[in-house]
Amino acid sequence: MRTRTRLYAAVLGLATAGAFVLSTGGASAHGYTDQPLSRQKMCAANGGIVTGCGDIQWEPQSVEGPKGFPAAGPGDGRICSANHTNFGALDQPRTPSGAPWPTTKVTGGQSYTFRWQFTASHATTDFRYYVTKPGWNQNHALTRADLNLTPFLTVPYNGQRPPSTLTHTGTLPTGLSGHHVILGVWTIADTGNAFYSCADVTF
Repeated sequence: MRTRTRLYAAVLGLATAGAFVLSTGGASAHGYTDQPLSRQKMCAANGGIVTGCGDIQWEPQSVEGPKGFPAAGPGDGRICSANHTNFGALDQPRTPSGAPWPTTKVTGGQSYTFRWQFTASHATTDFRYYVTKPGWNQNHALTRADLNLTPFLTVPYNGQRPPSTLTHTGTLPTGLSGHHVILGVWTIADTGNAFYSCADVTF
């Protein structure tokens, strides 16, 4: 069967307006964040970091769901998979082996450079970033109640298409310690969808 990889990605990261390099591109989108590592990238077959994740290992760039988060979008408990039951490993509080999700060390109040990889671009409305609250429940699949629903960063992209590799720098929120999840929501301008990505970090 011929596979056409239309890799839609939830892209995670922080950004500052004006730090983007803009480019034009095709109408399809593929992508994922690899700095810090998102859960889907850790499950990717060629990554070798987390195994047993199921279908997501073959398409870490395909976590697409309805846009409009937090008022709309994926249901609670299915945010990290964007409602894809075959990507359900992403929603679990631990890896398929039962180990904790690996984390990236970060420091609140300091800048961090994030990197997104795209194999095709898509007209983009914006990127929004949410983080879990102090004392969030780490023992169940992520819900809106676990998150601060005001994004700590919103970056308008004004319908532009990102280049194949996008790096940007932003300031991490303060007042957090220990294990947290950063949820990145990449909203597409010309469809009803967005891409969702969860990354585990340690402040």
